[in-house]
Amino acid sequence: MNKILRIGSVAVLSAAALVAGCASQSNSNSVYTGGQAQREQTVRFGVVEGVRDVMIQGPTTGAGTLAGGAIGGIAAGSTIGGGNGAVAAGILGAILGGIAGSATENHVAQRRGLEITVRLEDGEMRAITQDADEAFRPGDRVRLLSSGGVTRVTH
Repeated sequence: MNKILRIGSVAVLSAAALVAGCASQSNSNSVYTGGQAQREQTVRFGVVEGVRDVMIQGPTTGAGTLAGGAIGGIAAGSTIGGGNGAVAAGILGAILGGIAGSATENHVAQRRGLEITVRLEDGEMRAITQDADEAFRPGDRVRLLSSGGVTRVTH
């Protein structure tokens, strides 16, 4: 019973760490942080020249690697072999679980984005990458809002 309680505790803690690592800051043109609200922005106008689908990689915390390693190590070590065989299986399970957990965390942290190329009224070209929460097409007249090194494209 003690072994089951230990495995369950590790699984719950690992899942909590993984969920906590999923929080990320938005790159949407419609979401402002508290520090960005009520700040003056420079407004420029232009026309969309091109739009490209991209993936935006959010931050990773390593929680996926830790959780996968813990779960893989416990699962393999407690079910395969005995004595030194169980230790070896646990180590291999932890390594493979860590690799799988890391890959899962990286995939979960990705979201769809757009790279929008805009020709400004003065002829300069700009490319801005942001979340894909608004549709843009070549020829659309748009605004570029810039403040503190952050630029967003809006209609």
